[in-house]
Amino acid sequence: MLVAFSVSPSGGDPEGGVSEAVARAVKVVRDSGLPNSTNAMFTNVEGEWDEVMEVVKRAVEAAGEGSARVSLVLKADIRPGYTGQLEAKVERVEQHLR
Repeated sequence: MLVAFSVSPSGGDPEGGVSEAVARAVKVVRDSGLPNSTNAMFTNVEGEWDEVMEVVKRAVEAAGEGSARVSLVLKADIRPGYTGQLEAKVERVEQHLR
């Protein structure tokens, strides 16, 4: 399964920045050992259902440290029997662009 998620705590930085909290969440994902990538809007992680959801849960908890509220946006592509899709899906699109 592939999951794209974005997590953001409420409060904290008076200018609305969340990069420190997001960095805590991304560290959890990277430390998990699961295939992952991060872009300006989402962190993507690939693995089995239970392991991915556990990582997302820990990432949300890490981002929410010191906050009373956390927002989570999550999109999942559940396709049993497929792995390596973090790169393969992008490559299929790139092939059409060539």
